Amino acid sequence: MHDIDDLERRGLPGVVVASDPFRDAVTAQSRALGLDVATAFTPHPVQDRTDAEMHAMADDVVGSVVAAITADPSL
Repeated sequence: MHDIDDLERRGLPGVVVASDPFRDAVTAQSRALGLDVATAFTPHPVQDRTDAEMHAMADDVVGSVVAAITADPSL
């Protein structure tokens, strides 16, 4: 969370990527820290996935990541 905020402050877009069970924690932490960071979520669990499963998960989330880092923050 802090790393993404630091990147954003330096003018570099960043996205927090986490698995679904951490959705509430990401929201709570960003509110507590007063941060507004882009997020993308993947299915859980991530560990013990095969390479093919990880590639499929990445394919599923990449559109959200690209949309988040290319969004116009002034809108």
